[in-house]
Amino acid sequence: MATPTKWGIVAQFDSPAAIYQAAEKATAHGYTRVDAHTPFPVHGLDKALRQGPSPLGWLVVCCGLTGIVLAQLMMWWMNANDYVIWVSGKTPYAWPSTIPITFECMVLLSGIGAVFGMFALNRLPRLHHPIFAHSTFWRVTDDRFFLSVEAVDPKFDSKETARFLESIGGKHVEIVEG
Repeated sequence: MATPTKWGIVAQFDSPAAIYQAAEKATAHGYTRVDAHTPFPVHGLDKALRQGPSPLGWLVVCCGLTGIVLAQLMMWWMNANDYVIWVSGKTPYAWPSTIPITFECMVLLSGIGAVFGMFALNRLPRLHHPIFAHSTFWRVTDDRFFLSVEAVDPKFDSKETARFLESIGGKHVEIVEG
């Protein structure tokens, strides 16, 4: 049987203000692989954790533009080359008549890109995460707030990081194995 490896350290906090201050102190102290787990969104927590903007918006824009290009190419090929039909004296490929289908293809590919992009960026589906081994982590869906520091953080030292999390108000500070 393989020996368990450390995934990181998790500390529990009691309020949104406490988790916000703890996140600010942890990132100011030099930790870079820090994450917060809360029962509801806490305003400004992403800035306190120094997280950059999500690339999901750009992914959705690229998928939407791909939908526009593919719809126009599809209708141009079908109407002007593959199956030419003159309707009401208009040329076989009259681009104003393609706008509704182009819009629908743009929306379809943008939606697909948003859903699967969100899954990819969040590394889902993931049925188990090492943080679930923390003794009180089940309360994250009710009324507790958790801050985790991963072991891959360059500044991570199990004893020093645990002491630091306790010094900023963390309770139930535990090393989690992954």
